[in-house]
Amino acid sequence: MGLTGLNDASLKLILFGGKGGVGKTTCAASAGLYLSEAFKTLIISTDPAHSLSDSLGQKIGDGIEDIKAVKNLSAIEISAKKAFSAFKAKYEKEIKKIIDTSTYLDPEDVESVFALPIPGIDEVMGLKTIIDLIEEGRFDKFIVDTAPTGHALRLLTLPDMLDDWIKVMAKMRWKYRYVATTFGGKYRPDEGDDFLVEMKKTVTRIHSLFKDSKRCEFIVVTIPEDMAVQETQRMISDLNAYGVKVKQLVINNVVPQNDHCDFCREKRKGQEAYIEYLRKKTGDIRITVTPLNPREVKGIDALGNFKELLIQ
Repeated sequence: MGLTGLNDASLKLILFGGKGGVGKTTCAASAGLYLSEAFKTLIISTDPAHSLSDSLGQKIGDGIEDIKAVKNLSAIEISAKKAFSAFKAKYEKEIKKIIDTSTYLDPEDVESVFALPIPGIDEVMGLKTIIDLIEEGRFDKFIVDTAPTGHALRLLTLPDMLDDWIKVMAKMRWKYRYVATTFGGKYRPDEGDDFLVEMKKTVTRIHSLFKDSKRCEFIVVTIPEDMAVQETQRMISDLNAYGVKVKQLVINNVVPQNDHCDFCREKRKGQEAYIEYLRKKTGDIRITVTPLNPREVKGIDALGNFKELLIQ
């Protein structure tokens, strides 16, 4: 039994998440290889410790790179810091306008406030980069190789953080608007207001996409070991609480049956207990079991072999 439904035309965004070291990147790259056979596909890494380049066997940076010898497949390793720098460069005038008109700061202080780092906002802009890429329409399918569990879950809650930030800025603008109307008789919306409206639309688009099961799917990857299994359960629970229903789970690195090897037999026996445990605990989630490979799954040929095991 393998992953299914990935080639549904309405499904735009596929995220692979889970504990570190369980094979998320391998699954994401293999799925990208599979989908590129019928769709123009982009693989996106949001993990600060990118491993997509190693998996695909070619250098991938923070710009979109076509994958050599694979038609319709491209990849990008998003730099959240660079995305935020680009955001600040693009909206510097608007942000400074809001700070200037909504506070009593002088120009030098406005510059100092603008230069301050905002916790989490660089990651938000990395997420905005994904949404912008989707809306550009250059690709049919987008696959995201997320960072380990905690970071992946943080990625999904970032729109709420951005929304809170927008609300604070909007409150500042409303005070300015009140003063301008009271003493000037009329308020004229400016680029600061336009910026806040655009950011609010960004939050709405992100929420809408993540919670639309027809357009977005989050696939959890794990291995049959105690810590990974426990973390997997927590992740599925947290995703459900956020409004993202997990429909498919990959259990990776399962030792193949080998009655001639005592170690293999005992290892497999222990793994089967965790696999059965997950089957009982995850209910109607579709489970795909992939075998432990004797060699690292690196390069297009190895990924091609792995996708035959991963996808139905």
